[in-house]
Amino acid sequence: MSLFDRDKSAERLPVALITGFLGSGKTTLLNRVLGDPRMARSLVLVNEFGEVGLDHLFMEHVGGDMVLLQSGCICCTIQGDLDRTLRDIARRRAAAETPPFDRVLLETTGLADPAPILQLLLNHPMISHDYRLDGVIATVDAVNGARQLDEHAEAVKQVAVADRLLIGKTDLAEVDTNAHLRARLEDLNPGAALYEIVQGEIDPALLFDSGPFDPAGKSDQVRHWLNAEAHDHHHHHVDRSRHDAHIGSFCLTFEEPLDWDRFNPWLMAVRASWGDKLLRVKGVLNVVGEDQPLVIHGVHRTFHPPTLLARWPDAERRSRLVFITRDLDRATVEASWAEMESAQ
Repeated sequence: MSLFDRDKSAERLPVALITGFLGSGKTTLLNRVLGDPRMARSLVLVNEFGEVGLDHLFMEHVGGDMVLLQSGCICCTIQGDLDRTLRDIARRRAAAETPPFDRVLLETTGLADPAPILQLLLNHPMISHDYRLDGVIATVDAVNGARQLDEHAEAVKQVAVADRLLIGKTDLAEVDTNAHLRARLEDLNPGAALYEIVQGEIDPALLFDSGPFDPAGKSDQVRHWLNAEAHDHHHHHVDRSRHDAHIGSFCLTFEEPLDWDRFNPWLMAVRASWGDKLLRVKGVLNVVGEDQPLVIHGVHRTFHPPTLLARWPDAERRSRLVFITRDLDRATVEASWAEMESAQ
């Protein structure tokens, strides 16, 4: 009998977190995608309807905090605490008190640190019963993005933890400005897929299916989510600002299957010692005694319960653990593993 839970993602609603600094294009993006019929059966959580400017899209109110849009998408305002709103929506959905929806798009405020929301989605038992974190999408302003990264640590963190980066207003920025910003983003988060968009025009599919859990059975999804090769071949090639100089990423690779009784105490020690420096940790592990890959996913000291996927994404069977960190380097983490190994 396995120690680990099987992937139950098909039973839970995927949540895509959209973050990005003030003026980075989240509102424009939402206006575009919410008018797209392909967003039918989606629920979008926003802080205020007025901020998003959706009046022209309203079809009908289905509750004081919820409206049904012409595209079939539902838009709902966050009432007080996010966890309370998510639990209330799950209850209403189960009771058929809302129009049907199959996925959630959650917009953060421009100044928000995304970590507390990620922690809530990863390991709050009452939330993770109904929802799973699908992925993190960050919008970046091509014109002002570099300055925002220079001046605001929040903007750097939003980019660093993202699975996908959307650069907007590229039509308004100089060619050199675009090129320098793109290079900086690739340096700051080499594992994220990067897309340039104009006036919020985007395939809504890019907002979803960027996480490791995959009800549709596309076996390569976890490989794209981890993108270990990008971190393995990561070389700093641009001048770093005072904020992103503190951010780094690296991938630890383990050739032999891991003994969970040895690996888990080490990972717990890493979390205890450097949790405040762990912006995001992603892993796909080959564990002794298990045929399926084990997914590890954490933010700071909060980790999702380790989960077995149905199958490996490819022939690769090495364990790979990606770290996105602030003021924590590869050598320090590797030394802690070597010390644990030598103590056995």
